[in-house]
Amino acid sequence: MFIGHYAIALAAKKAAPRVSLGTTLLAAEFLDFVWPVLLLTGAEHFRIAPGITKVTPLDFYDYPYSHSLVFAIGWSVLFGGVHFALKRDRGAALVLGAVVLSHWVGDFIVHRPDMPVLSHGPYLGLGVWNSVAGTLLLEGAMFLGALWLYLRETSAKDGVGRWGFWALIAFILVIYVGNVFGPPPPNEQIVAWMSLSQWLMVAWAAWADRHRSVG
Repeated sequence: MFIGHYAIALAAKKAAPRVSLGTTLLAAEFLDFVWPVLLLTGAEHFRIAPGITKVTPLDFYDYPYSHSLVFAIGWSVLFGGVHFALKRDRGAALVLGAVVLSHWVGDFIVHRPDMPVLSHGPYLGLGVWNSVAGTLLLEGAMFLGALWLYLRETSAKDGVGRWGFWALIAFILVIYVGNVFGPPPPNEQIVAWMSLSQWLMVAWAAWADRHRSVG
């Protein structure tokens, strides 16, 4: 799942209006920020296997620490706990913890049965990625609904809040289309580094969100 995670980040603004969109985006993608670090250090592994699903050629056969349910729960508690320690906002910390955990739920829906519950199984997945149309319908509906919620909750204070935000949305959609319809990546390291580049999205979202007001 890609823009489905971004949808959760946008929708979370409704539940935690004082939290930056950059922070909710970081929470929604936190497991995918942990994952490339573990890939580059050799602690986790995947392979490029074109045709393994209709949507992605990536075979996620070994990611117990970033994407197992038991570790996802741990990461969500850690993320929410750190936010509470820094901001002393219990409600926002609970929302952010839930957003982190939502990543596993979203991946469970779209992945083939490769999502570990414990570190090394059992493995679950509903397999929506076996249908391009089903994936586009699901993630598109999530993204449009979440975008509507975010736009109802916030309004632009200036040009950055308006055009900077819409440029971010356009960029996310372009990347998504490229991921779904583009060729397989050339190697595993490129995937890891591209995953880390999503920090740009976090910074961009925080910047645009600072130029929007709530209510």
